Amino acid sequence: MKNKPKILDTSFGKRLASVRKSKGITQVELAKKVKTTQRVIAYYEGETDHIPTNLLVPIAKALRVSVDELVGLKKESISSSKHASLWRKLKKAEHLPPKDQKAVIHYIEALLAKS
Repeated sequence: MKNKPKILDTSFGKRLASVRKSKGITQVELAKKVKTTQRVIAYYEGETDHIPTNLLVPIAKALRVSVDELVGLKKESISSSKHASLWRKLKKAEHLPPKDQKAVIHYIEALLAKS
C-alpha cells in the first residue's frame, strides 16, 4: 500500500491567510481575482476548515502557488524566491511588537514612495 502524503499541521484557513498576506494581497483583492466576495474569503480564512473545492484552483492561480501548497501537502516555496533573504527578514518582523511592526511598514512605504 502506498504512503499517503502527510498534510501539514496548519489548517486550510490559516494557510490561505498566510499565503495571501505573504503575497501582499488583501481579502478584497483576492476576492476580485477569483470572482467572489471578501466575505467568502474571510469565511474560508477564519470560520471553517472546509476546503472550497470550487475556488481552490482559482485561488491558487490568483496567489501564484500550487494547489498542493494551499491544501498543505507542500510547504510554501518562499525559499525559491529571488529575494528569499528579504522574505525571511520580513517574516521575522511579524514577531515584533505592533508598534515596531508599524514602524517597519512606515519605513518600507517611505522607501517605496521615494522610488
